[in-house]
Amino acid sequence: MDCIFCKIIAGEIPCNKLYEDEDVLAFFDIAPQAPVHFLVIPKAHIESMAAITAENSRILAKIGEVIAKLANEQHLEDGFRVITNTGVNGAQSVKHLHFHVLGGVKLSESLC
Repeated sequence: MDCIFCKIIAGEIPCNKLYEDEDVLAFFDIAPQAPVHFLVIPKAHIESMAAITAENSRILAKIGEVIAKLANEQHLEDGFRVITNTGVNGAQSVKHLHFHVLGGVKLSESLC
C-alpha cells in the first residue's frame, strides 16, 4: 500500500508524535494552518468517513476521546475546530481517515 499515513504508522516516515496507543496516532501537521494544528488518525487503514461501517465505527468514539484529551493538553480551552475531508469533492488529499484539529487562535467564521 502506498499510503503516507500507513508509512508514518509503520515508522517508515518520521512524525512529530503527540499521542499513540494501539488504535490511534496523533501528530503535528507539517504545514500548520493555526498555532496548534495536529492530525488524529486510526492505525487501521480506513479510507474515509464514507468507509465507516458498523464493524469499524468504534474508532470514531476513540478518536473523539483522544481529540478531547489532546485539545486539553494543548490548552485549547477557548475552542478548536475539527475537520475531516472526504472524497474528491471534499478535498481529501490523503486516502486514510484523518482529523485535523486546529486552535490556539480565533478561527475564521467563514468556514463551518
